[in-house]
Amino acid sequence: MKKKWIIGLLLFLVIISFGIILLHFYQKRNKNNLKDNNPLFNYSNFKSKDLFFENFGKIKNVLDEFELQTNVTISAVGDCTIGYDDDFGYNNSFNHEYDKHGAGYFFGGVKSIFEEDDITIANLESTFTEYNVKREKKFNFKAPTGYVEILNEGDIEVVNIANNHSHDYGDIGYQDTLNTLSDANINYFGNSEYYIYEKNDVKIGFAGIFCIEYRCTKLVDKAISNLKSYNVDAIVLSFHWGIEKDYQQSSTQEYVGRYAIDQGADLVLGHHPHVLQGIEKYKDKYIVYSLANFSFGGNKNPADKDTMIYQIRFTFKDGNIVDDAIKIYPVSVSSTNKRNDYRPTLLNGDDATRVLEKIQRYSTGINLYETFK
Repeated sequence: MKKKWIIGLLLFLVIISFGIILLHFYQKRNKNNLKDNNPLFNYSNFKSKDLFFENFGKIKNVLDEFELQTNVTISAVGDCTIGYDDDFGYNNSFNHEYDKHGAGYFFGGVKSIFEEDDITIANLESTFTEYNVKREKKFNFKAPTGYVEILNEGDIEVVNIANNHSHDYGDIGYQDTLNTLSDANINYFGNSEYYIYEKNDVKIGFAGIFCIEYRCTKLVDKAISNLKSYNVDAIVLSFHWGIEKDYQQSSTQEYVGRYAIDQGADLVLGHHPHVLQGIEKYKDKYIVYSLANFSFGGNKNPADKDTMIYQIRFTFKDGNIVDDAIKIYPVSVSSTNKRNDYRPTLLNGDDATRVLEKIQRYSTGINLYETFK
């Protein structure tokens, strides 16, 4: 994880060094202006020294305040299908692009953002396995285990595994995926797995819940209760929910999202509809109803390529959240409009405004244009 607190430490050392040099300069100047037999020759009487320590005290108070606060920046993206369904055919598939460009290609257009945050999380909607026995369902997504390096190359540290594709290759494929993620030092959460992120003395707990179109309040209660047992300072719940291709979040999503906040969640993230939905500010907490696709090997040319990076910066003081500034980055799932090349690309100008308008249409309690700077 990134160590932004180092900047504060370096600033502290620079200020101290400058103060010492300043003190030495004034002491030397004043000493040279005094006669050798002057009984007032006493460093403790120098106004310059008093001024330095007075200012040092002020500086120390500012730095103490800085040290009491901890910022944690989280970037969240939607459905990432690493690999594809082999019934799609190889040409122009996710695997085809991997063979042409390598692991660093897929998140190369957005990696600069992920490098600057503390945590980047994605919904991993596929499996890492060499196992070939599919479950009987419409789509079965998988990638060779070596493709996990795509996540490392893209600076994605954490993934949600609670979704309708994590068991596409049964329990064997699921366990292979967990082992592959662990071996690659990629953290994961979802189902009965939890992730606790720690920075300084702050702990943030993550849980993933799979509840497509039903009120999974008991799962919410269980997740929040388990995370609280770790004495976390904040809770993030990631839901796989909603109706595919619906831009308006459902009443069930709204009910469950608000219920999660009422029970103690500090941020709710959603995925599964494959398109963007609204963001709600509810009781000063955010519910992101659908993050849409991101690097999505499940469709060679989706009709709607709009997506986003949702970023939030929590500021903690004395174990409490005192601020939660957000930023929205409009993105396309592809660097070309002609097809899906699985390389998310930042949008600007009219395209960025159009994506913001789309999200704002179904959002409440928030002005998204203020988050796009």
